[in-house]
Amino acid sequence: MAQLTYKDAGVNIQAGEDLVDRIKPLAAATHTPEVLTGLGGFAALCNLPQGIHDPVLVSGTDGVGTKLLVAMAAQRHDTVGIDLVAMCVNDVLTTGARPLFFLDYFSTTALDVEQATAVVSGIAKGCQEAGCALLGGETAEHPSVHGGLGYDLAGFCVGVAERAKLLPKPDVQQGDVVIGVASNGLHSNGYSLARKVLLEQAQLPLHATVDQLGEPLVDTLLRPTRIYAEATAALLAKADVKALCHVTGGGLPGNLHRVLPAGLGAKLHADSWRVPEVFELITRLGNVDRSEMYRVFNMGIGFTVVCAPDQAVHAQAALSEAGEQAMLIGHIVATPDLSGEARITIE
Repeated sequence: MAQLTYKDAGVNIQAGEDLVDRIKPLAAATHTPEVLTGLGGFAALCNLPQGIHDPVLVSGTDGVGTKLLVAMAAQRHDTVGIDLVAMCVNDVLTTGARPLFFLDYFSTTALDVEQATAVVSGIAKGCQEAGCALLGGETAEHPSVHGGLGYDLAGFCVGVAERAKLLPKPDVQQGDVVIGVASNGLHSNGYSLARKVLLEQAQLPLHATVDQLGEPLVDTLLRPTRIYAEATAALLAKADVKALCHVTGGGLPGNLHRVLPAGLGAKLHADSWRVPEVFELITRLGNVDRSEMYRVFNMGIGFTVVCAPDQAVHAQAALSEAGEQAMLIGHIVATPDLSGEARITIE
């Protein structure tokens, strides 16, 4: 009987070592002054930033979900890492924290060094956009676990905030305004429905230009999630903000209520922002009810800000200067007998 090796069982140790060599400079390019160690050890070390009184660590974790299936079908892997960072970082930002460092978990059926390098290059780019360090991660080769579908991604971000400045604040009140910050499309939510409608039912070719979109469908589907770190830092420096919300799975109704005190909700005006064409396309081709669309997708609003009316002009100016589209989309209302997403109405 021939001698078996780990490679015979489906795990290529040399490929893993080659990948580490490839990604070391990518990670090093993201390092901030607080980072104490590079890749290669069992654990990574990072100092807390100086000048933060009573620091609180803030963490968030997420994945990319079935958007990865689009990336695999298109053989385009250099943007989903940005999505991974965005989904974690944007959650951490809602507390008013500064993103400090990020770690990823890349699990694959069979390690393809070129593919994995492309994925990690996206993660590094996302970290640079977020201003945090790619401090480490894990690459796992699991033969047969993913059913031959390629790979899965997960990650987490740790940020730091000053305790006295944590968001949301308890003084959110009726009459406060809601500012919407534009998304650039689907971000990383609702892809099970988007794929069902666009690729399965309508059978749109992935690489063909769709007139309503003005670009190849794949470009729309793989456009990376916006990272709002720079804009949030500018916002918090120039306006008195009461709450921030990342609009992820569940849309505006399923997320905005999470940062509001009991007894308060929001009335939003659907005509106050532009809904990207991809959502209109899904609505039409899938015959999806509008209320369902708002419960699944961000519908053009990726992040929201709650502040007093007299702070709205400062908040919008700060966001605009940071390169974001920001508009007044509603206001806070009393909802004493309602709970959950029922507290958010879109008219």
